[in-house]
Amino acid sequence: MNKLRIAVLFGGRSGEHEVSIRSAASVVGALDRSKYEVIPLAIAQDGRWLPPAESQRLLPAEAQADLTTETAVTVSREPERTAGADVVFPVLHGTFGEDGTLQGLLELADVAYVGAGVLGSACGMDKDVMKRLFREAGLPTVEHICLRRSEIDKRWREGAERFGYPVFVKPANLGSSVGVAKARTDDELRAALEDAARYDRKLVVERGVEGREIEVSVLGNDAPEASPPGEIVPTEGFYDYDAKYVNDSAKLEIPAKLSEAQTAEVRRLAVAAFQAVEGRGLARVDFFLERTTNRFLLNEVNTMPGFTSISMYPKLWEAGGLPYPALLDRLIELALDAHRDKQATRFER
Repeated sequence: MNKLRIAVLFGGRSGEHEVSIRSAASVVGALDRSKYEVIPLAIAQDGRWLPPAESQRLLPAEAQADLTTETAVTVSREPERTAGADVVFPVLHGTFGEDGTLQGLLELADVAYVGAGVLGSACGMDKDVMKRLFREAGLPTVEHICLRRSEIDKRWREGAERFGYPVFVKPANLGSSVGVAKARTDDELRAALEDAARYDRKLVVERGVEGREIEVSVLGNDAPEASPPGEIVPTEGFYDYDAKYVNDSAKLEIPAKLSEAQTAEVRRLAVAAFQAVEGRGLARVDFFLERTTNRFLLNEVNTMPGFTSISMYPKLWEAGGLPYPALLDRLIELALDAHRDKQATRFER
């Protein structure tokens, strides 16, 4: 049987470039070489697409074994010129990788790819639009306001006036907690807004929620399934970039200590949130279990969650009986299914 050629696409122009490399190293290391030819394909921070041999050198030494580097991969907006890969696995986080822009190119190239499509990726990236869709679907979510970079001078206290302190400030279109800060005073709020504005022109200020952080992994296309829930227990502060990727300081409890009813409810909400943003393939759905009300509040959907060795998405599925290599197999199957479904659609009269 011929092996499928899987182009693992990583790096990118966003502030999550290094996170993407770590995720790609884990994916590359876990893909079954008896089933797949694994081709590394990196995007440099300046936006250049690197050939496989050069891409390989960006990966840690332990992830460079058994890779196919002599096969040229072409992803072109002209489908007949696309060649070299059966499936693209875009392990890209943040802007220009997870926001629908790359997915648009892959659609034009008419190649199968893992993860959400253009609309789902864009909605899952924009935290303001995402929360509006949650509300439209009748799903509970954390209250927020949105402001533009150009409005900071006029509106910078609006979030604090509406919600009181503390509040969380986030770039609307970024992930991995890059640019995210908790503000407890006016000085901290102003500084947080100015820092977040370095990463996006659109900013979100959310009501601070005191509660437990619960996460659920979702897998599927038209009939998505939810994993057992897990809980993140930060050792200090909140689950920021360093806790996620640098010092591994947060404690992950899998499964989360919830009642049967709570577990069923959070899994139901996770699937509903995935469908509300037109998810496909995979997503990690993040919640707060608010202490004062004992209700789940949706925080966000991440359409390309981290795939590092300490990432919650694969750990939750492993707890659900789906080990990492089998999870990757399933994601590739879902990508091929979505591509076949697209072929059944007519685009001309």
